Parts: sequence; C-alpha cells; structure tokens
Amino acid sequence: MAHTGVLRPGFIQLRVLDMQSAVEHYIKRIGLNRVTEGTDGRMYLKAADEFDHHSIVLRKADAPGVDLMAFKVLEDSDLDSFEKRIVEYGYPVDHVAAGEQPGIGRRIGFTIASGHRIELYAHAEQSEPKPLTHNPNIWVSEPHGMQANRFDHALLYGPKIEENLDFFTKVLDFRCAERVDTPGGLLAIWLTCGMKAHDIAFVNHAEPNKLHHVSFELENWDSIGHAADILTHFDISIDIGPTRHGITRGQTIYFFDPSGNRDEVFAGGYTYYPDNPTRTWDETQIGKGIFYYERVLNEAFLSVVT
Repeated sequence: MAHTGVLRPGFIQLRVLDMQSAVEHYIKRIGLNRVTEGTDGRMYLKAADEFDHHSIVLRKADAPGVDLMAFKVLEDSDLDSFEKRIVEYGYPVDHVAAGEQPGIGRRIGFTIASGHRIELYAHAEQSEPKPLTHNPNIWVSEPHGMQANRFDHALLYGPKIEENLDFFTKVLDFRCAERVDTPGGLLAIWLTCGMKAHDIAFVNHAEPNKLHHVSFELENWDSIGHAADILTHFDISIDIGPTRHGITRGQTIYFFDPSGNRDEVFAGGYTYYPDNPTRTWDETQIGKGIFYYERVLNEAFLSVVT
C-alpha cells in the first residue's frame, strides 16, 4: 500500500492568532524546524525526518482553526485521474498554481461533506534539514524540544461523516481502519491510505470545518514522557495524558498551542494491512476506545474544537 495514488499526509495549514508565539511553540516546544517565511507572512515549518519542503503552514488570522489539509500523490498524472473521479462523485474541483506555497507544485482542491478543504499535489521540492541518504546518521541537526519526527495525521470535526467515509474509500482509495457506531449513527472514523492506523480521522459534529487536533509522531513512549516534562516546565495547557488509545493503540498526550488549537504527540499504533477488517467500537466502550487507561472521556476532549 501507499506506493500508488495517495501516498500520505503532506501538509496542513493552521490559523494562529499571534505568529511569534505560534512559531516559538511549534519550533522550540514541539521541535519543528523553520523552512521559510512567505511574502504574505505565512510561516513554513517541517519536522526533522521529512524530506519535502514543509509539512506545517501557519497563517495569522482572527480565529484559530484549519484552512486545509493536503495529501501527496505519487505522480503528477494522478492529479488528473483523481480530478475526474472527484468531479464524477459530485464535488467541484479548483486548481492552485505551482508556487502558491513555496516548493510545492500544482494542486487540486475540493470541499468534502464535513466542510473541510482537502487538496492533492504531486511535486514538492526538498528543503533543509532533511534526512541523509548516504551513510546516514540517525539525525542531521541535533534534536530539540519534543523531537517530532513528522506531521502524522489530523482529526477533523464536522457533519455528514458517512459521506466522508464513502468518498475517501470510493474515490481516494483510503480504507477505514476503525470506527465508532452508536444507536444514533456513525460517530467517528479513522481512515488510512497506507500502513499506519490512520492518516486522517473524522468525528460527527454539527458545526462544519472544525479542527480537533493536529498530530506529530514521536519515537516511543519515553518520548511522550519527555514531551510531558516540556509541557509542564513551560506551563503549556494540557488536555489529557500521557495515556494510550484503545483505538489505534497509540500512546499520546494532548495539549494546546497559544492560539487554542489542540496538538497531539503520538507514538506507536498498530500496522495496518489492506486485507485487515475494520475494527469497530460501540457506545458502551467509547471511553476505553479513546483513553484506554482512564476508560472515560473528559468533557474538553469532546467539546473543544477550533
């Protein structure tokens, strides 16, 4: 899997209230690296183990949240193939010219049923720092902060996630690794385009186009503990954790950036194969599914979105 078509999450563009405090948070605390600042003031960041130009875009705005999430595809011709399938499904597609973001080629964009903008692109220039490819050391520049390896996934809140499930599986060739079903209908889905437990997830929510969290991969459980030490030392607002999920089995801690966007650092999780059945949870075990050790949900985790 993930050798054709949609490869992986590419980048996400977040809205922040104060650029200076946001940059300090994502670079000094989470451990990203500054790539460049755009002429329009957007800031482009990446993690240490990523080759492509950037994975996080910060845009100063009056309200926090998410502008878009983009996935990288294998070939430029895949953009044309996916555009045809998306239009046939019934979603209008628009085009973003190469260079609208530095280092990124042409993109196609569309809005899904939950109100979120999704984009696809094929070309990304590489930027420093990036992993070595000849006699490579484990890292190039000394790790800092929480030592994030990569932008891993996002959880988005919005309505009509049944249609999101149908679209992502039928049109973009994702698979549903896990889901939560309740007597009132489908509550949540975890979708993968590769061999991770999830690359994007959705929770059913009345308001469209909401961000629950953006997640960064750390190396292991010890790294999650190190992240907790950083959060406490700098008095960063923690939602919950360190703990573990039943769903995806990932080890986790949730916290907030200075603008109120929720971040997650995440380690572990099972390997997904395309012949695996979908793991399902019901309303009797939602607490255990989300927070495996506590076995109950906290109110902020359910209700606070940007």
